Amino acid sequence: MSEFWDVLKEFASNFAQSGGLTVVRTIAFFVLGLIVIKIVQAIARSVTLKSSHLDNSAASFIISVITVILYIALIIVLIKSLGFSTAGIIAAFSAVALAVALALKDSLGSLANGVIIIFTKPFKKGDYIQAGKYDGLVQDIRLFNTKILTYNNEEVIIPNNQILSSEMINYSSMPLRRVVVDVPVPYDTDTVQIKKILMDAAVSMPNIVNSPAPAVILKEYGSSALMYSVRVWTSFEYYWDTLYGLYEKIYNTLGENGIKIPFDQLDVHVISPLGGEANGTQKGEKDA
Repeated sequence: MSEFWDVLKEFASNFAQSGGLTVVRTIAFFVLGLIVIKIVQAIARSVTLKSSHLDNSAASFIISVITVILYIALIIVLIKSLGFSTAGIIAAFSAVALAVALALKDSLGSLANGVIIIFTKPFKKGDYIQAGKYDGLVQDIRLFNTKILTYNNEEVIIPNNQILSSEMINYSSMPLRRVVVDVPVPYDTDTVQIKKILMDAAVSMPNIVNSPAPAVILKEYGSSALMYSVRVWTSFEYYWDTLYGLYEKIYNTLGENGIKIPFDQLDVHVISPLGGEANGTQKGEKDA
């Protein structure tokens, strides 16, 4: 039995001298670090997701950043525990990070703009926006791009750097939108009568609001017609239904009152090579 204990003591002594304690200590740090990371992740997730000032995208981003920082810190602690110098590793990591940043500068630009979008919130999921030549409902806001769904059911992925580097319209940011329909009317139409007809058509539309009130104004004198402007206000979700419904309602109401929408006309006179009009008498016909 004493020989067994002597062998065990000799093994422990050799293990300690050969760096065994360093390995055990490193494993202990690794396990403890994983536990700490899980605890911090749970706390961060609980705090960010319950915050009324952060949406899910911002909360997910914060949790991801915290997780990456904790894992980097754990790696540095493990390397230090094994007895290696961290200065050289940090310098190498910095050089690699610089090379990656230069190679992925466009992607990193989209990442930075994604962070700006998430925290400044120029739009949010479910908003109807126009970004460049695309318009649709925002389906998802990611770190590198934003996904929108057009009314033709087309999924469009737009890099975030393109969204913030050009004009962007958020149609959902305000609760009400104004619907405007310009109506050409013949010059010989009574202005009082036509304004009443157009106003009756406007107020008969569903989903419009009374404040601001509907309005009909004489907008301009056109080349072949008076141009009236019919203006109503509605909630942004009813904008398109109200716009197209108002077009149809105005057309039918004008027809019921015997008013035709004028259109540009052009009289064409064709001159023949002999100098007379094609539909008239040409030079030399009388002498023939």
